[in-house]
Amino acid sequence: MRPFDYSRATDLDAAVRSGAVPATRFVAGGTTLVDLMKLEVETPAHLVDINPLRAREPIMSAVTELPDGGLRLGGLAHMSDVAWNARVRERYPLVSQSLLLAASGQVRNMATMAGNVLQRTRCPYFRDVASACNKREPGSGCSALQGFNRTHAILGTSEHCIAVHPSDLAVALAALDATVHVRGAGVNGVSDRRIPFTRLHAMPGNHPERETVLAPGDVITAIDLPPLPFGKRSTYLKVRDRTSFAFALASAAVALDLRDGMIHDARVALGGVGTVPWKSREAEKALFGKRVGAETFRMAAREAVRGARPTKQNAFKVALVQRTLVRALTEVSA
Repeated sequence: MRPFDYSRATDLDAAVRSGAVPATRFVAGGTTLVDLMKLEVETPAHLVDINPLRAREPIMSAVTELPDGGLRLGGLAHMSDVAWNARVRERYPLVSQSLLLAASGQVRNMATMAGNVLQRTRCPYFRDVASACNKREPGSGCSALQGFNRTHAILGTSEHCIAVHPSDLAVALAALDATVHVRGAGVNGVSDRRIPFTRLHAMPGNHPERETVLAPGDVITAIDLPPLPFGKRSTYLKVRDRTSFAFALASAAVALDLRDGMIHDARVALGGVGTVPWKSREAEKALFGKRVGAETFRMAAREAVRGARPTKQNAFKVALVQRTLVRALTEVSA
């Protein structure tokens, strides 16, 4: 790990301004950043610890009611606190489940909501500074294209990167069409803005190094879950190589509005298969207005993987994620 300066932020706007300085990173739980610093994948010159903002901005670490009936999840709220929150568990089971199926209890007690959705890929070539990686070093190449790529993405890939996005929580938030609140330093000073969650992450295209639409110094202060009465009928299903502390090979976050055996509305997102948390509006459209049943679910699953570009080693994911989605839809409609 290379030497760095460290400071503690006690004011949100000051933190934003400090974070906008080149080679500066924010740290809260540190469960991803510290690992990457040890590997020298991340080499910040200055770390700004934003944990003190919990006292100055208590809403940033809380779960609060919204006037429209939704919930606001603080960006600094710990994963474990949100996962076990009674309102989250009752009204948005898929969010609670996605958190509890992620990492380990120790990590969930440290990691924050904002940090989780901004975590960087677990692609082994990204984490190995001796390997070519366009995400880590633009223009160097992508070792995964011809290397070991069993766990990599089949949706949203490009000739420059096939790294999969690792967050379970982000899949649930994409399914729900959540909204992200950001405090950042604009041309007219520090200001707030809202970003639809499905627009937060950037597909690799020709610039895999650009992972989100956030600018230097931007802080995610909160994530809003929209009012969704049928959110109670939701689930997050994760398929992985082992039953704990493993990233998804395929996952599905779904919510269904069912009335008299008909699907009046649906929310669908996939994980473990996309370069970003993969919102599947194609699957949602295929489900809308259809009768509940295996054939309807299989048709939606086929639509969900339309345009997939698997490699030789991860071609199994095309069938696996379809089966995962069908099972999730079956369970939530039972």
